[in-house]
Amino acid sequence: MTGIEPRQFDVELRTHRVRVLEWGPEDGPLVVALHGFPDTAWTWRRVALLLARGGYRVAAPFMRGYAPSGIPSDGDYSVRALAGDATALHEALNGDARTALIGHDWGGIAASALAGDPANPYGHVATLAVPPLSLVSPGRKALKPWLSAMSRQPFRSWYVGFNQVPGLAESSFDWLAARLWREWSPGYNPARELARLAESVPSRAHARAVLSYYRALRGAGARAAMEPPLIPLLYLHGDQDGCLDPRLFPLASQRLPEGSRSALLRRAGHFLHLEHPDVVARYVLDFLQEPRPAIAVA
Repeated sequence: MTGIEPRQFDVELRTHRVRVLEWGPEDGPLVVALHGFPDTAWTWRRVALLLARGGYRVAAPFMRGYAPSGIPSDGDYSVRALAGDATALHEALNGDARTALIGHDWGGIAASALAGDPANPYGHVATLAVPPLSLVSPGRKALKPWLSAMSRQPFRSWYVGFNQVPGLAESSFDWLAARLWREWSPGYNPARELARLAESVPSRAHARAVLSYYRALRGAGARAAMEPPLIPLLYLHGDQDGCLDPRLFPLASQRLPEGSRSALLRRAGHFLHLEHPDVVARYVLDFLQEPRPAIAVA
């Protein structure tokens, strides 16, 4: 039986405790779903129910620093640490060679990092709203479209610099989160998501932890994000994404490994898995069952 309300349990990792929401049959093939910023594991609920009806067991952890998961004792919020948590969860949740990893936003960056790691334990990897960053670098044949795509990106990425300012970003967290939801997914009502986020970031310490993902974007800990994928991927992007310019989609999708799938979803913003869960779930199910090269517009 698959209910609307997920099972909840904690997993102890080396540096912190992780709260996991889980849908679907307990003996089904495992799908680990990582959320991004500024949201929570609850944003997977719609897609998770659809995957659960397809027989999958979907486990969505609250990422490090987001309550009720703990604040990690090592204070590490690098991409390498996020990917390490996903690897540890694969073992803790009894994953196997069939297990899939799906990530959105920061979760997508962690998923892409694992796709570029020869030691990646996941059999399938999907990333939503964020392409593998190594695939959007300019090349001789793609310089003009890259310049076109990147011309507006600094205006969309203003929050990255804002998040670097200690104290200011923490004290403005609620305002920042509400503004980003409005800008990134125009037309979507984020009231329920922001209420869940307030529960996950209840203190200044939690806000500092969540913002530290951006403050760790330097040095060796971030290099994992730039490793090119070694396995086929599923990459989905919304054509109205207010965070990452949709014009990045063709740059990345044309350079994915053989056997990958990608789609630009119409009338979808940054939080496409909430806006169009049926479409996202369909692509995920198809990818898990019959992965083959395809580039599509949904």
